[in-house]
Amino acid sequence: MNLTYEKNGDYLIPTLQADIQPEGTVTKYGMMRETYLKENHRGVYSAFLLKGTLKEHLLTIQKQAEERMEKLTSQMAATEGVTEQLKETEQMLWVAKMNSIRNRAEEVVLGELVYSL
Repeated sequence: MNLTYEKNGDYLIPTLQADIQPEGTVTKYGMMRETYLKENHRGVYSAFLLKGTLKEHLLTIQKQAEERMEKLTSQMAATEGVTEQLKETEQMLWVAKMNSIRNRAEEVVLGELVYSL
């Protein structure tokens, strides 16, 4: 480890630079993952935090969760016959079925990605 110092009066102060964080905003699944790690796996959370890779990890989990939600939702809708034609003819039935599909898909995603190690 190579540290450089700058003199400030009689003191030598190390010149430290923060790690560059990845671009992106942590949203729903990323925040849920962070809360889960913070409350249930403090060691893992601290390790990510100390290495400076917490945001990268949260963004990765978030992206995987969103992709998995999209895939599961479309597969379940196709399997259960929830189509655009149903949306046009019976809107309330379509909404009820889609809400059910999204809830079940989210339950799978949370178990597989957000609340697992």
